[in-house]
Parts: sequence; structure tokens; C-alpha cells
Amino acid sequence: MDLSVVIPVYNEEESVIHLYKAVTKALLDLKRPYEILLVDDGSKDDTYSNALALARSDSRLKIVKLKRNYGQTTALHAGFQNARGKVIVTMDGDLQNDPDDIPVMLNKMDEGYDIVLGWRHDRKDFFISRKLPSKIANWLVRKVTGIPVKDNGCAIRAYRAEIIKNFPMYSEMHRLMPVITALVGAKFTQIKVKHHPRKFGHSKYGLSRIYKVLLDLVALKTIFSFFYIPLFGFGVLALAVGLISFAIFTIGILFLFIYPGQSLVTLFGASALFAALSLFLYFLGIICHLIYRTGNLKIENLYRIKFR
Repeated sequence: MDLSVVIPVYNEEESVIHLYKAVTKALLDLKRPYEILLVDDGSKDDTYSNALALARSDSRLKIVKLKRNYGQTTALHAGFQNARGKVIVTMDGDLQNDPDDIPVMLNKMDEGYDIVLGWRHDRKDFFISRKLPSKIANWLVRKVTGIPVKDNGCAIRAYRAEIIKNFPMYSEMHRLMPVITALVGAKFTQIKVKHHPRKFGHSKYGLSRIYKVLLDLVALKTIFSFFYIPLFGFGVLALAVGLISFAIFTIGILFLFIYPGQSLVTLFGASALFAALSLFLYFLGIICHLIYRTGNLKIENLYRIKFR
């Protein structure tokens, strides 16, 4: 199987049939075998039954049904784990992404890129509620990571399967997949893609997702700042805190000589507290180092992309 198109859907009963027709039409002239995976993220309407009816008449269409609504990241992960294609394309199920951009992305992949990202240069969304928060979030991601991704929220993307199947996914981390894979060596490019106003239903994503993205960004920065050099990173912090403890202890000793008989419980207590914190940071560094080395975070798996 050359291509898998993974599309999470949630309460898209009105659009799922139109979505299927648009995707199959866009892939009509492809000279490569493909499959379409619709991941029903616990829809409460007729999304699943409508999709299932389509799948009965087309063996290329696969349906993955989640027992409840887990969110887009988990839905994508379920799709990735069931995809068989060497290249995996993702897009939203609301038809705001244009399936006609998929062949263009595949042509870029044939040039040797690991990831091809869509950029909604002419986005058809409300400015205050959607475009402005997105611009701020994209700017923050670029500043924090140094990776010049223009549109982290654009769902239409193409990945090599060996990269994305090893990706650690949680929270809103699907938005940061291109940044993380680029940080560990993936070769990516960005192309302008078409973006359409929503025709059916309403958006399932509110402003609350911005806070999740910001928290994931903090987590990402922490992982790449400390977990690749955990013993060193936490060791430096432990040393700094230890020096503070030693300085407070030294001041306490001097006070004993200068003002004998004075109670210095507070000073020595603070010194002991900082000493304990220093030891805690040091051992935390050791634990993080062991976690990283044993691969529980699976981040090291992404290094394979450097040696494709």
C-alpha cells in the first residue's frame, strides 16, 4: 500500500458523504494504491452509520470507531496505527481542507521530503475567534522552537509512515508533530493550500485548545532542554541550589562568631531546605536520564529518520 489518507471525524453526519466523494475524486488519477481511513471519534449522530454504508461499497474505505470522544490527537493516533501506506496524509473531516491538494503534496514527497505541510495562506475563518489566536500560537511556537512552521494548525499534511508511527501523541500534541520531527532531523517543506468556509455543522474546537497547545509547548521545551541531557541539565540546577545552601550555611557560621548566643534556626533551616532541594534535583536528573535511556518516552525512535 502506497498511500493512506487518515481523516478524524466527529459529528460530521452531513459532510461525511461529501467528504468521501471529494477525496476519491481527488485521488482518481493517482497511479498508486491507496486507502482512506475515517476515524469516528465517538460521534453521537449518524456519522458512523453513514461512513459504514460507504465502506460496504468501497473496499478502499476503512472505518475506525473509537468508543467515546477522545479528541483529535487520539483519533489521529488510532488512524496511524491502522494505516498501511508508506505515506500517510491527514486532513480534517469538515471539508475546509481541499483534497485536491493531496496530489500536489505527494509530488513534493517524491522530491525526497519526509513531511509536507499545508499552509492556509488565505484562511476562511473568523479573525477574532480563529485566525488571531492561531497567528499568536504560531508565532510562539516559532520563537520557542526555532522551527519556521507557518501554520501548525493546518490539518492537511503528508508524512512518511516510519516517522509518524513512532510519534508520542497526547493532549494537543498533533499540532506540534511537524515541529518535533523537524527538531530531530526530519526534512520538511511547506506549500500553500486552499481553504474553504465550513459548509456543514459547526467547529468542534474552541479557544480552550489554545491553552492546551501552550501547555504542550512548555512540555516540549522541557523535554528537549532536559531529557536529552537530563543529568547535565538537572545537575546544573542542583549545583546552583547547592551553592545557595552553602552560602546560607556560611553566613550562619559567620553570625555565630560575630553574634554568639543568637538563635540562627531560620538560617540553618533555610540552608537545610536548599540542600534537600539540591539533592532532589540531582536524583530527579538521574531518574529522567534513566527514563530517557530506556526509551519509555519513545522520543529516541524519531532519530531513525536521519538514517533513512
